[in-house]
Amino acid sequence: MTSTDTHDETQGSGPSGYAAARLRLLTEEGRSGPPRRAALARLTDDWLTGLFTAGAEQLRGASLQLRGASLIAIGGYGRGELSPRSDLDLLLLHDGSDPGAVTTLADRLWYPVWDLGIALDHSVRTPVEARRTAGEDLKVQLGLLDARHIAGDLGLTAALRTAVLADWRNQAPKRLPELQELCAERAERQGELQYLLEPDLKEARGGLRDATVLRAVAASWLADAPREGLADARRRLLDVRDALHLTTGRATDRLALQEQDQVAAGLGLLDADTLLRQVYEAARGIAYAGDVTWREVGRVLRSRAVRPRLRALIGGGKRSAERSPLAEGVVEQDGEAVLARAARPEHDPVLPLRAAAAAAQAGLPLSLHAVRRLAATVRPLPTPWPAEAREQLVTLLGSGRPTVDVWEALEAEGLITRLLPDWERVRCRPQRNAVHLWTVDRHLIETAVRASAFTRRVHRPDLLLVAALLHDIGKGWPGDHSVAGETIVRDMAARIGFDRADAGVLATLVRHHLLLVETATRRDLDDPATVRAVADAVGTQGTLELLHALTEADALATGPAAWSAWRASLVADLVTRVSTVPAEDPPEEPEAAAPTAEQERLALEAVATGGPVLSLRARTEPPAESPAGQADTPQPTGEPEPLGVELLIAVPDQAGVLPAVAGVLALHRLTVRTAELRTLELPEGVEGSVLLLDWRVAAEYGSLPQAARLRADLVRALDGTLNIAGRLAERDAAHPRRGVVAPPSRVTVAPAASRHATVIEVRAQDAPGLLFRIGRALEDAGVRVRSAHVSTLGANAVDAFYVTCLEGTPLPGEEAVAVARKLEETLRA
Repeated sequence: MTSTDTHDETQGSGPSGYAAARLRLLTEEGRSGPPRRAALARLTDDWLTGLFTAGAEQLRGASLQLRGASLIAIGGYGRGELSPRSDLDLLLLHDGSDPGAVTTLADRLWYPVWDLGIALDHSVRTPVEARRTAGEDLKVQLGLLDARHIAGDLGLTAALRTAVLADWRNQAPKRLPELQELCAERAERQGELQYLLEPDLKEARGGLRDATVLRAVAASWLADAPREGLADARRRLLDVRDALHLTTGRATDRLALQEQDQVAAGLGLLDADTLLRQVYEAARGIAYAGDVTWREVGRVLRSRAVRPRLRALIGGGKRSAERSPLAEGVVEQDGEAVLARAARPEHDPVLPLRAAAAAAQAGLPLSLHAVRRLAATVRPLPTPWPAEAREQLVTLLGSGRPTVDVWEALEAEGLITRLLPDWERVRCRPQRNAVHLWTVDRHLIETAVRASAFTRRVHRPDLLLVAALLHDIGKGWPGDHSVAGETIVRDMAARIGFDRADAGVLATLVRHHLLLVETATRRDLDDPATVRAVADAVGTQGTLELLHALTEADALATGPAAWSAWRASLVADLVTRVSTVPAEDPPEEPEAAAPTAEQERLALEAVATGGPVLSLRARTEPPAESPAGQADTPQPTGEPEPLGVELLIAVPDQAGVLPAVAGVLALHRLTVRTAELRTLELPEGVEGSVLLLDWRVAAEYGSLPQAARLRADLVRALDGTLNIAGRLAERDAAHPRRGVVAPPSRVTVAPAASRHATVIEVRAQDAPGLLFRIGRALEDAGVRVRSAHVSTLGANAVDAFYVTCLEGTPLPGEEAVAVARKLEETLRA
């Protein structure tokens, strides 16, 4: 050993000195996380600086002179993020004046690193070669964005950094789409970090690689990631990787099951589930930031592509983005759902749910700015929730696949746990079961997505969707999650605003959500006691119908191994057998209540004037809020709060009343929430017949129309001078509705539902003009609507029409089926 080597060892710049110092640093108690990574990077910098300086001196001793060379850390080392087993990513940059000297210096640098067994990713290039390689290889360019000077010619390093950043910004419109495609391909291969039981902390979607990509996008100056929480998420994943390296003694990024308990202990966490939950939370934050960032990149690039054409058309100037209304306080702008300029979240506690439902129904993302403004300013919902909030939640849950992204946007800003505090226990909770693809919370959302496809199969799609969302809510508590969930859901249902009966149905569905599949696959279905036990547990045919749909949605949302044609057939067989157990009598046509004084007054006025008379009246008293400081313990009420404003219409009995009224309301952008149509008994001595329509309506957005305008249009609709179909078609053509792909409409004839009329049941996606189309189709079929009972549950229309022949008798069987089939074809067209 030479005297120079001895000096290097004592100062820590030689291999053994560096190794000893490195070992002390990694085993030192009380130092971990960012301080240790930064200290390890500084220690490595000092060692490599010593190697570089010693190599340069030896070159001078051999009469070789390097006029321009520098050693640069790139990639993770360039960011100072050295984990215990991280490789060293180094670039020896030189001016090209003496290739032989550079080769000699490189040997003096690389071999000591290899001798210590440290992984090394190295390159030797001139600035021109470095820029050319970066232009050809996107991964090289990304690494150079984090270039950091270690030793040698600082000016050479600075010049390269400046040039690389300039290249990146100039080429960003071309390179960023390429980078996004690479990220998508990697996510397809590696999966989503926030759901994997053995995740790759670096390569999976939402991992460290994606966090680095977001830094690169920000460096392009084209778009920036939402920074709040991003640094903390990155730090948490790096801390886990550090502990993983120390636990395994290997350079690995995969958090294997057998090492999770030890890694958790190394981080001072309770157990492996706590570890995974922290990893999932961090990954979720990074993945969401990535979604927002790539959306912004796409918006900017589209804007740049359109701007030259706009300038040519309008001669310059800045054109404001078009804003199209979606719901009250919510508009579409630049492909996102944003808050309207007049929206006041601080005075509108339902706005988060309304905005989320509108975004999901339109198939749009909810803008980051909107979500953050809502989180910062919106007031808590009263307990129980107002009817609109409950309906908007059901609409959101019934929107299919777009629900997932909108829900994640709300969750990213903490709005979900503010709406549903019990959600906190299942959020990011892992499921250590190979059958399950998702965490508990994502499984619940996925179940709602699956259930949205079955809403035409049930009479109460709202209960199906809410049960899907909450069926595993008990997994955050000890014991049988079905038993715990039953108690939790009963309380949550009351808080959301369901009445006592509906809360009981939801509790039953949660308590028995595994009953059908477990019974069908583990019990003898030929044993009458088995079938009777299921019937007793379920209670009613309506609940059985809901439980069957929930069972299938739950299994499909679990994973491919949880559902099969064999299981489906067994469950269907069990449901058929249970359905034959004697139950309640079939429902008869609801008896009409005695008319109120106001209804009778309107009817008499309609007879006297020979035309329609109406009353539009809003509810004047707001729902009571819980006193400040008082614990919320909601109690289910007998009846849920009515939704919308009351519209009473009395019309002399004549053909075409239903489509006329529904069409006028659609023209005025009024959504029908509930509707009753019946013939009113008039006082003795008053001749004539009057149809009474008792409806609840709500404005899609904006204020309600004046009653006088509604009446005037209704008069024109009834006398045929108002072309409703044409006006609606023109509006649809001018502003085509976008949004979710809803399940197809379903129209059936209810068997033995009434002795006096044929009951045609319609289940369809609610949309402007739907009731008009139904009414017109029934009129065209030549049937008389004796009464109608219309409900809109979320975005699902569940309607029953009691129809007769013109002579007043029920339709013959074949004719009833033909009318139903024709109506279904009309709605699906």
